[in-house]
Amino acid sequence: MKSLSRFISSVRILCCALILQGWLSGAAFSEEQSAKPTPDDNAISTDSNGPPPKILFEQTTVDFGQVAPGSSSSCLFKFCNKGEGVLEISNISTTCGCTVAELEKKKYASGECGEIKVKFNADRATGLRVKHLYVPSNDPLAPKVELSIKAVIAEKAIAEPDKLDYMLKGKDAGHAKITVKSLDGKSFSITKFESTADIVTADFNANQNAPQIELETSVDAGKVGSIINGRIEISITHPDTPVVSVPFSILPRFRTDPPAINIINAEAGKVVQKDLWLLSNYNEDFDITSADSKKGIIKVLNKQKFDKRYKFELEITPPPVKSIAKMFTDTLSVNTKDGEKIDISCRGFYLSKRN
Repeated sequence: MKSLSRFISSVRILCCALILQGWLSGAAFSEEQSAKPTPDDNAISTDSNGPPPKILFEQTTVDFGQVAPGSSSSCLFKFCNKGEGVLEISNISTTCGCTVAELEKKKYASGECGEIKVKFNADRATGLRVKHLYVPSNDPLAPKVELSIKAVIAEKAIAEPDKLDYMLKGKDAGHAKITVKSLDGKSFSITKFESTADIVTADFNANQNAPQIELETSVDAGKVGSIINGRIEISITHPDTPVVSVPFSILPRFRTDPPAINIINAEAGKVVQKDLWLLSNYNEDFDITSADSKKGIIKVLNKQKFDKRYKFELEITPPPVKSIAKMFTDTLSVNTKDGEKIDISCRGFYLSKRN
């Protein structure tokens, strides 16, 4: 009996040892499997034991020379795989959205050639532009090739002067001449004349075709209002410059000092007093008929005339805070005897309270 008991105990010990050995082997296998890297579909495959590829470009820089604002230019960067292994090219990156690169495929056998099509979209500003493209591949000697494109954005037609300053009083008030001319000698016609709020207008002959055209412009004083700065856009038929533009400014009849009413660290219900001067830019005599607040936040306590200017004593009462921005706005409208209306903006910023 003792011999049988010893035999059974030995068998049990042997079974436990076998089970433990199997568990340890499985754990080791699982650990080995989890340690293996997950394959990346976008990664470039490299075989250190196989023959390497070699990417070779015909040229790495293209100079477009002078291009027109807003134009598009295209070029090709041609390359060949001069190595014995398969060449793989991954995603091409560019330095800005104005440059677009296209590649038909990403794998090239030994001796096979391809091309990268690049499109450059010029912006409206003039000057030199240099853009770069980067071509990653599995070439061990050139893992990332840098390509460059250059261009000088230049106007082929311009408007002179490059800025117009209009006066509403005096000699040639509200009038100015613009000369549109071609810099490359090509003739063109004018198809459209536009300006901010249609303040500036000009008559033109759409049938006139010449390398230089002069326009007489005029300001509609009734539309000026609070708009004292704007831009003129002239559409032309020049093949490389469809539009020329000219910024303009208008000296209004009146100005205020300060230009706007600003209240800092305002508190709801706490009255703030301000002085405001209204002056003539043309040294004219004028009279005020009324001054009203749009929202009632501004109250005119007194107005007094000194020669050709007015002084306003104002009282501003900040209303309760109603917006997340913690600010309020109002407009003081001043009307002159001859029908001019001057709007003065008021902004108040509430006092920030820290807990």
